[in-house]
Amino acid sequence: MSHPLAAILERAAQGDFPAADGATDLLPADDDTFAVVSFTGHAYVLADVDPADVALRLDGGGGFGGALAPGVVSWLADADRSIGSIDVVLVANGTGRDEPTLPRGDDHVGHSRVQRALGHRRDVQVHANDDGLAIVGRGLVGRRELSVELFEPDRTAAGAGRRLIDAGLGLIPDGEWCWAQVASGNTRSLRAFLAAGFVPVCSEVLISHAEADQR
Repeated sequence: MSHPLAAILERAAQGDFPAADGATDLLPADDDTFAVVSFTGHAYVLADVDPADVALRLDGGGGFGGALAPGVVSWLADADRSIGSIDVVLVANGTGRDEPTLPRGDDHVGHSRVQRALGHRRDVQVHANDDGLAIVGRGLVGRRELSVELFEPDRTAAGAGRRLIDAGLGLIPDGEWCWAQVASGNTRSLRAFLAAGFVPVCSEVLISHAEADQR
C-alpha cells in the first residue's frame, strides 16, 4: 500500500495543491524516516508520534511555516535522529530516452554524494560523464528522485550542471514524475534545476536515524 503523501505529491505535481488553510496533518512515518513536508499554507508531519503532542506544539496550525520551526523539528528528532537540511522540492517529467546519454558509473560508489543517496534511497543507480554524477533512486514515499554532482564545479564549463540534469531526466521513463531536492542555500544548483524545467512544489526536511546518513 502506498503512503498517503504519495497521492498528495502526485496531485501537487499536476498543479492541485493542498488548501492554504494553515493546518498541519499528521501522517505515518515512511518506514523509519520522519519528515516535515510544507506546502504553501499547509504542512504534513510524517512521524510516529502522538497527535496531541503535535497539536500542542503547533497550537492547531503550523501550515504557515510553524511545522518547520527548529523547536518542532528538534522535538521530532529527539536524541537518536539526525536532521537534514530544509530542501526545496522540485518536479519535472522524465524524458525516457531509449538510449541514455549517461553510462553507468558504478566505480563512483564511494563518492560522498552516492553514499548519501544509498542512505536515503533504494534502487539507487549511479551514472556519470566527465563532468559529474547523476544518481537516481526511490526516495521518500517511493518517489523517483534525481540528484547530480559536478566533480569540479568551479572548473567546469558553464551549463554543465543543466546538461547533467537533462541527461539524468533521460534515465526516467517518459511521463513519469522525477523529483529533486535542493538545499535552499544552494542557489547555483537551484538555478540549474529550474533552467532544466523543474518546478518547485514544496519544501521538506528529512529526520532519520544517524546511521542512515553514514551509509
